[in-house]
Amino acid sequence: QVQLVESGGGLVQTGDSLRLSCAASGGTFSDYIVGWFRQAPGKEREFVAGISWSGSTTHYAFSVKGRFAISRDNAKNTVYLQMDSLTPEDTAVYFCAVDTSIFHSEYIRTNGFLYDYWGQGTQVTVSS
Repeated sequence: QVQLVESGGGLVQTGDSLRLSCAASGGTFSDYIVGWFRQAPGKEREFVAGISWSGSTTHYAFSVKGRFAISRDNAKNTVYLQMDSLTPEDTAVYFCAVDTSIFHSEYIRTNGFLYDYWGQGTQVTVSS
């Protein structure tokens, strides 16, 4: 059983940066793909970024590509999401999740329903 805790959210202005962290405990977090998702008020949850177990493969939603960067430190059981050039459209609750379907997979899936463990989320608010 993997427990995930997100942190690093907050209120920032347009153009600012934030770094989110997803800390894991229990299970074998380092062997699986981790994804970041977000959900804005009144909208469906959407995939933001994912990283393979090794960190060698990453995938981003078109809306954040070039602005966000996902990374992981398996020794610390933590995945990060560096978010730069934030805009009000990035305002949402951000969640990290783990896909434990395939051991040591490099294939990042974007469907959140395929992820097994989720954190409680951290709020990111970007003011104009």
